[in-house]
Amino acid sequence: MDYDNCVSLPAMFFDNTEEIGDRPFLWAKYEGKWQSTSGAEARNKAASLAAGLASLGVTKGARIVLVSESRPEWMVADIAIMTAGAIAVPAYTTNRVSDHLHILKDSGATGAIVSGPSLAKNLMPAAEEAGLKFVIAIDQIDDQSTVPVYLWDSLVAANCAETPNFSAISRTDTSCLIYTSGTGGVPKGVMLSHGAIISNCHGAHHLLQTLGLGDEVFLSFLPLSHSYEHTGGLMFPLSIKAQIYYAEGVDKLAANMEETHPTIMTAVPRLYETMHSRILRGVQQKGGLSEKLFMKAVSIGRKKYEGRRLNFGETLMDPLLNKVVREKVAERFGGRLKAMVSGGAPLNYEIGTFFKALDVELLQGYGQTESAPIISCNLPAKNKMDSVGPPLVGVDVKIGTDGEILVKGELVMQGYWNMPEATAEAVRDGWLHTGDIGTIDEDGFLIITDRKKDIIVNSGGDNLSPQRIEGFLTLQPEIAQAMVYGDKKPNLVGLIVPDQGFVSDWKRSNANSADIRELIEDEEFRKAIAAAIDRVNNELSVIERIRNFRLVTEEFTVENEMMTPSLKIRRHIIRKNFHDALEALYPRSGSALNQK
Repeated sequence: MDYDNCVSLPAMFFDNTEEIGDRPFLWAKYEGKWQSTSGAEARNKAASLAAGLASLGVTKGARIVLVSESRPEWMVADIAIMTAGAIAVPAYTTNRVSDHLHILKDSGATGAIVSGPSLAKNLMPAAEEAGLKFVIAIDQIDDQSTVPVYLWDSLVAANCAETPNFSAISRTDTSCLIYTSGTGGVPKGVMLSHGAIISNCHGAHHLLQTLGLGDEVFLSFLPLSHSYEHTGGLMFPLSIKAQIYYAEGVDKLAANMEETHPTIMTAVPRLYETMHSRILRGVQQKGGLSEKLFMKAVSIGRKKYEGRRLNFGETLMDPLLNKVVREKVAERFGGRLKAMVSGGAPLNYEIGTFFKALDVELLQGYGQTESAPIISCNLPAKNKMDSVGPPLVGVDVKIGTDGEILVKGELVMQGYWNMPEATAEAVRDGWLHTGDIGTIDEDGFLIITDRKKDIIVNSGGDNLSPQRIEGFLTLQPEIAQAMVYGDKKPNLVGLIVPDQGFVSDWKRSNANSADIRELIEDEEFRKAIAAAIDRVNNELSVIERIRNFRLVTEEFTVENEMMTPSLKIRRHIIRKNFHDALEALYPRSGSALNQK
């Protein structure tokens, strides 16, 4: 594809779907069976829906909110909105009424597209209060609001499916308004041009072409309302005419991988951490020779990756481990996987090298919504797990005097919607101030130290990275989630969520039927968690060590708002929810690592 001369995302869509034609393009599972939408079908529906939007009075620059699970209609709707000259405003499926109301009012949306009744339940009250002119329902909804509701099928059928005229749409026009997930407060609307996303696709193609891009298959898992998946799992696959399968959910992801045989997949570190834990737990449950061979494969694979010399026995054993361990792991990932890309948050080095040791290529990248979103990514031919790789082609990166990462290029956002002061603070002289701290190594690879605003400065004036410490904690089999606390304090403390698998194993081995709320009162159980923290502390510097902790019965989830939809913890929410408990971990006297 000629990325440099592509004028808009609709132009890319209509050109490529014409070439795809009657071949399968978008896949979703209905009634237990994978069913495809061809390129021609997607093309016709997008053209018809764009005409339908125009018939409802949608004009250039209008904002249309899109609320849907990941499914073929998501791409069709996104493209149709832009084809009509409007600006797509994706919204998370986990949004409450108040979240939708904020986005609808802040963006000044004209209308909305919603998938069906479950998501309409929270959208429609907000739509009525915001005074939307219309809502388009992909599936039938039962709603009593005063907002006019149009059925997707009827609107598509009633309008012409000819290729629309989108010549008035330029590369510099705003394509979408993506709201940040709110890790630090109220979500802000990020304006991204068509060119910003196209340039990101160009960079991704340049990065991955050494894998031998051809008949590619993507398995889309993350919310399409997140900028990472919107570009990496939607627009980039479109740009290379790949097939896209929409996963059924995290609980069925492993089965979906075996069914769909993906070649490329994008996800956040939390997913890879979960996969790592599940794989290890399954191996440990098998035990015996299987466990020994698996762990040997990981050990030898890590040595090879790190350039350490294998002894004679390991050299002889490694080809056998390829057959009995690594090939079986490859089958669990569908058998055709070329690479998994990790982004959205820092990837723990141990997690990355674990998969690399098993011959699963895991490429850590870096970016943010304000950069469309990919800034840099590791290379298949040179994968440095302690870095986020070199900048993509067409992206300039430099380190500011205070260590902040600054980014320049077509990928940089046009600004925050209706927030000129915040825009002026974030983008200065064309350079995006990312709020992240980092360095550039001798190979030009970017290394992230921490988020500028997340850095903990203790009472001694030392700067500490909470994400680094949390990464070590969650590698322990006893710990599922952790949040480190200690700004302006003499030492660090933490909130610890016990791993559910460990809890179940504990109950079985100790003949204990207590629920988690009772179990955290158990002195021996607390000692087991404390021992896990001690293991981590032994690998940390004195000032990084966790001196006290609180066990938490409730997991950090999207539903309780302590995680974003992209599975990053919301520190400000967690600190607010557990403020008193965290402060209580700083007694004048008492034993460390002995708090409930």
